[in-house]
Amino acid sequence: MSATVFHNPKCSTSRNAIALLREKGVEPTVVEYLKTGWDRATLERLAARTGVGMAGLLRKKEADAKALLDAGADDEAIIAAAIAQPILIERPIAETAKGAVIGRPVERVLDVL
Repeated sequence: MSATVFHNPKCSTSRNAIALLREKGVEPTVVEYLKTGWDRATLERLAARTGVGMAGLLRKKEADAKALLDAGADDEAIIAAAIAQPILIERPIAETAKGAVIGRPVERVLDVL
């Protein structure tokens, strides 16, 4: 099985998600999104595949993300903000052919195996 994890190496939950996948015999493709950034197509795909929508991808602990939510920002504003500030998106996100999930709690990554 192939899996992709959108990962922030400074995040212990993100590191634990990768470790859990490896324990299950899955060597994920790791995308360090803080380095690569986001593009519209990826954000739209992940919002749809996780089922949480664009607002649901936002990392509520980030002040700028919370401000977007509090202001009732639409998808276009969220996409523009996430492209400008990749940190605004929650992590980790695991994606396989079966679907995509935000790995919080970390065991949720098993749902797409």
